[in-house]
Amino acid sequence: MNFAFLPLLCVALNGEPTFAEPTRPNFVLVLADDLGYGDLGCFGAKDVRTPNLDRFAAEGMRFTSCYAGHANCSPSRTALMTGRTPTRVGIRNWIPQDSPVHVRRSEITIATLLKKADYSTCHAGKWHMNGEFNQPTQPQPGDHGFDHWFSTQNNALPNHRNPDNFVRNGKPTGKLDGFSGHLVVDEAVRWLAERRDKAKPFFLYVCFHEPHEPIASDPKYTKLYPSDDPSYSAHHGNITQMDDAFGRLMRTLDEQGLSDNTFVLFTSDNGPAITAQHPHGSAGPLRDKKGSLYEGGIRVPGILRWPGNAKPGSTSDEPICGVDFLPTVCAITGIEPPRDRVLDGASIIPVLSGKPVQRTTPLYWHFNRAAGAPKVAMRVGDWKILATLDKNPAARTNDLTDEEERDFKEASLAQFSLHNLRDDLGETRDLAAREPAKLAELKSLLERKYHEVRAESPTWPAWKFTNAEGKRIEWPDYVKIRATKSL
Repeated sequence: MNFAFLPLLCVALNGEPTFAEPTRPNFVLVLADDLGYGDLGCFGAKDVRTPNLDRFAAEGMRFTSCYAGHANCSPSRTALMTGRTPTRVGIRNWIPQDSPVHVRRSEITIATLLKKADYSTCHAGKWHMNGEFNQPTQPQPGDHGFDHWFSTQNNALPNHRNPDNFVRNGKPTGKLDGFSGHLVVDEAVRWLAERRDKAKPFFLYVCFHEPHEPIASDPKYTKLYPSDDPSYSAHHGNITQMDDAFGRLMRTLDEQGLSDNTFVLFTSDNGPAITAQHPHGSAGPLRDKKGSLYEGGIRVPGILRWPGNAKPGSTSDEPICGVDFLPTVCAITGIEPPRDRVLDGASIIPVLSGKPVQRTTPLYWHFNRAAGAPKVAMRVGDWKILATLDKNPAARTNDLTDEEERDFKEASLAQFSLHNLRDDLGETRDLAAREPAKLAELKSLLERKYHEVRAESPTWPAWKFTNAEGKRIEWPDYVKIRATKSL
C-alpha cells in the first residue's frame, strides 16, 4: 500500500483528531436512488444479493446512523453538494422537469471548490438539481463545478433499459443501448481511463437511478429472484444490477492503482419508496419510508472506504449526514469552506478515530409535504424531536402556488413528539409527556433553527404541470407525455 499520499492523523490538545497537514486524495461519491436502510446484505437484508457492496463494507467503515439530507431526492443531492440543509437553499421537494426551482448560481458546491483547487471533476448519472435541465436559463452541472457531465434531469426514461434522455456536456446522447446502472459506470470508467487530467487528483460523483421507478432490470439479475410477483424480481434484481455496476467501478479503481489514495463514500438519497408497483424496498427496523421524517425516510446506508484512515470491517453509530460531505472534504484537503453563508454540516473525520462529530448546529430536516404528520425534525445526540405545522398544503401534487409559498413562509410549529433513538430505534414511544425538560430544551433549539432556515429560503414563482396547450395535467400523465416527447 502506498501511504505517501495519506494524511497523518494526530491528536490536538483538545483531544480531537486532526491532520498534520492537508492532503489531496481522490474523492468518489456514489449515490443510490430510493435504496432503503434494509436493502443491502451488509445492513441486514436476507433476500437481496449485494456481494460487491458487502465486500466494500468489509474493506471500510459502515455507518449505522447515516442520514440523507432530506426525505426525497433533489433536496438530498443539494445537501451533499452544498453542505447546507436544502430547505435553506430553496430545494424543498423533488424538482419536476421544467420547474423554475433550481440550485442557484450563488450556491457554492463541493465540485466548484475542488475544481478551483485544481481537481478534475466528473458527474455521471442522475442530476436532479434543476428543473430547466440543459437549458441556458438555469445553471447546469458544468456551471456547478463539473468538467465533464453525463446526466439526466431526474429518472432514466422511459425506464432503466435503453434510456434516451442522457445529456453529455450539453449534447443529448439519444437512445443508449443497455441498462442505466452500467451505462453510468461505463461513462465513469471511460472518464477515469481516458478523459480526466491524470496529473490532477479527481472528484467523481456517480448517481445511480436504481432502484427508483420506473424500474427495468436485466434478466440475468431478475432470474436470481424467481417469484410469481414480477415486481419482486424486478426490484431486487435492480439492486443487484446496481451492485454489479458498483463492483465494476471499484475494480477499475483497483486496476488503475487508485484505490489506496481514494476516499469512496457510498450512500442513498432517501429511504425506500415502497410503492404500489414495487412494494419491496426495506427500511429494516426503522419506521416509515421515503417522504417521511421518521427514521425510515431519512436514515440510509452509509459506507466509507479510505485505506489507512477508515478501519476495515469497522462500524460507527455516530450520526452523520449528507450535509457533512462538503465540510469533510474541505477538512481533508485544506480547502477553505465558504465563510459568507451558513453551513449546516460538519467534518466527520473525528469518527474515524472513534470520536464524535463536533457540530455547531444540530442535524435538521424540514419538509412541508412530508408523508404523515411530522414536517420538521431535529436530532441531538440520542434524542430526536419532531413537529407538525399549523399550515400544510392540501394537494399532493408538485405544483408551486402562491398560496403554498405563503403558507411555507407563515406556518408555525405545532404538535411536538420526542424519541430516544438509542432505546427506541423504531420510534414507537413518544416521550414528550414523560421528559418535559428535554422537550423544552429541544423545542427551543428546533424553533430557532426552523425560523432561521425558513427566513433564508427563497420564494419561487408559481408553476404547474401543463401540456402544450397550457392545460393543467396530473403528474402521472405528465411523466407519460414527457417520455413520449409530446409536450
